[in-house]
Amino acid sequence: MPISNNGSNPQGPTKPSTTLTENIQYAQSLFQDSQDFMVRQFTIQLTGEQAAILFLSNLTDKNALNNNVLYPLMYEKSVLSAVAISHVKKSASWDEIISAILLGSSVLFIDKKYDASILDTQGWPQRSISDPQLEASLKGGHQGFVETGSQNIALIRRFIPNLELKVKEMKVGQRGSATVTLLYLEDVIDPGILTELEERIQNIQVDAILNTGELEEYIEDNTFSPFPQFIATERPDAAASHILQGRVAIIVDRSPIALIGPTTFNSFFQSVDDYSSRWIVSSFIRSLRFLAFFIAIFLPALYIALISYNYVIIPINLILSIGASRERVPFPPFIEAILMEITLEMLREAGIRLPAPIGQTVGIVGGIVIGQAAVQAGIVSNIMVIIVAATAISSFIIPSYDMGAAIRFIRFPMMILASLFGIFGITIGFMMLMVHLITLDSLGTPYGSPYSPVRFSDWKDSVIRLPLWLMKKRPVSSNPQQLERQTPSPTKAEKGDS
Repeated sequence: MPISNNGSNPQGPTKPSTTLTENIQYAQSLFQDSQDFMVRQFTIQLTGEQAAILFLSNLTDKNALNNNVLYPLMYEKSVLSAVAISHVKKSASWDEIISAILLGSSVLFIDKKYDASILDTQGWPQRSISDPQLEASLKGGHQGFVETGSQNIALIRRFIPNLELKVKEMKVGQRGSATVTLLYLEDVIDPGILTELEERIQNIQVDAILNTGELEEYIEDNTFSPFPQFIATERPDAAASHILQGRVAIIVDRSPIALIGPTTFNSFFQSVDDYSSRWIVSSFIRSLRFLAFFIAIFLPALYIALISYNYVIIPINLILSIGASRERVPFPPFIEAILMEITLEMLREAGIRLPAPIGQTVGIVGGIVIGQAAVQAGIVSNIMVIIVAATAISSFIIPSYDMGAAIRFIRFPMMILASLFGIFGITIGFMMLMVHLITLDSLGTPYGSPYSPVRFSDWKDSVIRLPLWLMKKRPVSSNPQQLERQTPSPTKAEKGDS
């Protein structure tokens, strides 16, 4: 019998039969050629009724099924209502029954009863909670999200044990239905943003959503922008921090990454560790990140422009040094820079894909060996190796991997413009970049906030992070219903007067 995309059989019955044998045969016909589909028939001790448990062995907790369901019903005079299972649901729909089995629940059929009992005995393979891999923490938490959505929700609830924290679930996917969960503070979140996000998720018509990256591409405002429009985090403390600011956390079951929206350009240069350090130190580190943003994008392009077109503005001693370094290089600056940047990106990807010990060796030894050999062979100059190294270091400083990837991509168009028009081309590229950032939105929220539109109140937590006791309001960019997030306290002067 053909099975539709959602797991049901449109040509079969919609409701179970009152005959146990017919229900078993029909279920077996649906799960034919599925070796992990199990049927356990038995007699209920108390009533003498014939019953059967249907489940997928690889997705079911067999200990819970045997000890909490089968044993009490078969050997103890227990009724179904006394079974030690956290959630039992009655259902008279084959669609719902089949979906429950596919998601790891077990289904109990009793002879001469038209409805079935769906038992919460899910027990698929899962890993334990461990340190985040992409977002290392110095003074923050060391618990990262895992591939089980319910555990990720529990991690966030530990940080925000409040009744206003709401958890709203939706299903996405025709063949592989995934649970997408929204977490937000009901008295803080902007209802318009929440409604817009729900509509975008509900309008997704696709076979399956396998990870948060696929979901992000379906719900973002501008698919053709290289810049991420949602923050991707694997840290529950970071997700909780954004929820408290008036944003929404999106958790996709089977993915260890949570999406945060709406977001701004400024948010990708912030880290939870910034609030664990002295505000002066945090401000200095943030300033370095913004400086690294411009270095990673414009430094190779500036090298190409100065050497090819605008060399007259270079100091004479420096240009003589560069000329001596480049005297054996047969390529123009653009080709030289492209070769080194592409080699750098290949080394970076090789280090990521290989096992950790080998990847570190490839990244360090490969970079040193290739760079030194290229200089000795006269393919590139020493100054080019220095520029590529500075560019790579600058891209590593950015806390967000997605933003770092966008910066690495934008570097190449800037190099092309510099090779065609010199510093004038870099200026054109910079203006186009600023216009794009200003016009970009995230769930309808201006991406350039708090710089465009100008919101001075949010500047307290931008390039410079002021002390926490001065940041009494939530970011205006997230448009929260409640701006106040801490009770006004007396200033130091007022304390001294008292």
